[in-house]
Amino acid sequence: MMRLNKFIAHYSSYSRREADKAIQEGYVKVEGAVQTNPATQVDERYAKVVISGKKIVPTDQFTVIVYNKPKGELVTKKDPRGRKTIYDTLEKKYKHFIPVGRLDYASEGVLLLTDASRVATTLMNSDLQRIYKVKIRGTVSELMEQAMQEGLTLDDATAGAHAHSSITTMTFAPFLAYHVQKNTPNYSILKVAISEGQNRELRRFFAHFGTDVTDLKRIDFGGIELNNLPTGKSRFLTRSEYRTLHQFLKEAKVV
Repeated sequence: MMRLNKFIAHYSSYSRREADKAIQEGYVKVEGAVQTNPATQVDERYAKVVISGKKIVPTDQFTVIVYNKPKGELVTKKDPRGRKTIYDTLEKKYKHFIPVGRLDYASEGVLLLTDASRVATTLMNSDLQRIYKVKIRGTVSELMEQAMQEGLTLDDATAGAHAHSSITTMTFAPFLAYHVQKNTPNYSILKVAISEGQNRELRRFFAHFGTDVTDLKRIDFGGIELNNLPTGKSRFLTRSEYRTLHQFLKEAKVV
């Protein structure tokens, strides 16, 4: 689902401002009925939208980019506190692209963005593998490993969460895989693969065991990697990555 004004601006020659004006002045019909609210939600795949007598036909074409998000950027359009966002770094032509999930302010690595909301939503809610490199304070305990293998349900998952998060409970599925690369009393480094993208999931998981995550980098999302992409830079998907993604979306009946 997407806003009517965004739908028109995305699939026609109208700008967002021109779309707003056309809607408010009664030139737009959705399913045969005039709509004057730019925020009306429409299904971009099936909605019959007509503007000034001309039907808007969505295209199945979409673009996905990979952004190597640095630490110190928020995955949001604007921050009330004036902190830097990914859109301050990304080229202006990507300002309407939608991020697939989030990486928090202190995290870095693979962030996918797309110009199709249905693609973003499908990928966000998928069980595609996400691989992270994690550095924690202290050692990897047997209890941690057991929880990574068997999963974990926390009635109180506020440790490791953002101060303003409303999520208090959380269930962690068993990790798809993990590998302890370094395990010392001062710090440890792990490579973990999970199939979810819950809010600050890994920070909450390790915080439950009294351990802080000091570095968190996503290095793979659904088989899409950085491929030597410098920090703060973006790239288009390769042909092979697009083929794999199209097949996944076709099976999910998105394209």
